[in-house]
Parts: sequence; structure tokens; C-alpha cells
Amino acid sequence: MSGPANDARGPAPACPGPDPEPHGPRSFTVPAGAVDTHAHVIGLPPAYPFVAQRSYTPPQATPTDYLRMLDRTGMSHGVLIQVSVHGTDDRLMRATLRQHRRRLRGIGVMALRQPASAYEQARQDGVVGLRLNTLYGGGIGFDDLPEYEALARDLGWHLQFLLDARELAPLAPRLARLKVPVVIDHMGHFPAALGPACDGFRTLLELVRDGAWVKLSGAYRLAEAPPYADTIALARALIEAAPQRCVWGSDWPHVANWNTMMNVGDLLDVLGTWAPSETVRNRILVDNPHHLYGFP
Repeated sequence: MSGPANDARGPAPACPGPDPEPHGPRSFTVPAGAVDTHAHVIGLPPAYPFVAQRSYTPPQATPTDYLRMLDRTGMSHGVLIQVSVHGTDDRLMRATLRQHRRRLRGIGVMALRQPASAYEQARQDGVVGLRLNTLYGGGIGFDDLPEYEALARDLGWHLQFLLDARELAPLAPRLARLKVPVVIDHMGHFPAALGPACDGFRTLLELVRDGAWVKLSGAYRLAEAPPYADTIALARALIEAAPQRCVWGSDWPHVANWNTMMNVGDLLDVLGTWAPSETVRNRILVDNPHHLYGFP
């Protein structure tokens, strides 16, 4: 992959690209129908501008490279998340979805008060949810949560939240009252060293027990270095809380990561430590995401 154009970097630090040779896990066989529920495609300026308020400057992550990653790691399906550096400019993600309608789904970042036809076209393209994000520049926060809930209800979508579980307590009652499915990114983006008994994580567990979905993803965002042993207790607590509402994501191409660059296969092996039972692991990789994202 090529790096970002020099004039696109601005004040946001450039981050490295993913391992160019993705492979599957070594500790188990990926089951047929497996879904990677969290990845991004990224274009480069000037064709695909970056937002000025971004938190990082990524390299290009092309649809071709993304699909190659899915193939190399044994993933039958994938879910693309609109990346924060492109703001609401979702042309690249939507074009990728349209070209692979049966294999892919998408989570959008869309402004409110657009014509109804714009949202309907997104739905036809394969968008099945909207993401609200308070952690990285270019996202949409929670100020308009009631309006986004109404929009998601009308379209049969869910709402996905990128947040820090340490700040979840005041927001949790609002999320619990939503009339659409709620999905929490990256195990609450919670520092694993604090452990599952910490108040913020306990709030997340309560939310998940009561009906929220959670992505078992982003281990390298929660712990310092492979094999991310501190994350095991968090992941197992979430799986125990709601094994029917846990899904897995690679978070490829691992943006805003300046530590060890892992391979997707290594992250799948981490899933193997979180869910050593093949039955539970297959539920996380196949059954649960097929239900949430509507794969055949």
C-alpha cells in the first residue's frame, strides 16, 4: 500500500499501514460463513479528502486490499465501517458495498435532515446501521441521538457507538431506552489493565446483559502488546454476559495504531483465547453477525 500524500498530513500524525501479508489463525479453523464485522476502506486526497479535524492521517486502504484480507483470513463476509477521516463522505465505502452486495454490509456516518431518498439509497447500497463516535475527529457525537434513533427505526437500522466505557455511566440509561439495536465498538474501548471489576466496564456489562450488542475487537487498542493477555478477562466477561450478542471484528487496517502492527490472523488467534470453545467461537463468527447484519 502506498502512504498518504505529503500535503494531506496536516497536523494529524501519519500512522502505518497493516501487515501486507494477512493470514488466517493458527490455533483454529475459521468456520464457513464467518464475518469480519469491523474494517475500513480509505481513499486518498484529492479524490477522497480527509477532514481537517481528524485525529490521525492513514495510508490508503483499497477495496482490493480489503477483499484480499477477507480471502486470506477465511472470512466469507465483511462489514465496512465509514472511517472517521472521511467524515460523511462515504462514496468509497458505498461503491465497495454496491460491487459486493451479497458479501458485504456497511455502517454509515450520515448527516441528518437529508432527503428521504438519500437514506433509502444508502439502504439499497447495503448500509444497515449508523455510527456515532466521540473518540476520533470526523465522527458524529451524541447531541442528536433522538433524531438518529428515529432515522434508524424508520430504516430498520441499528446504532453503533464508539465510546470510552469509563464515560458510559451517564449515557447508559439513554442507550438502554433506545428502540433500535445498540452495538458497542471495541469492547467499550476500555483500558484492559483496569480489569472487568472497574465501574465503567461493569456498566458496559449491564448494558450488554440488558440487550446491547458488543464487538469483540480492538485488542491492540485496549492493551499494550501481543498477545494482549489483559483483554482475556474483559472478553470472557462479555461473552458470559451475552454469548448471543457478541461479534468479532479485525479493525483492519488498524488505523491510529503506532505500536506493534499485528496480522489479522494473530487477532483471530486472540479470539481463540477469548472463546476457546468452538461452539461459542462459531456463534461469534457466524450465527450472531448473520443475524445482526442480515447476511444470507
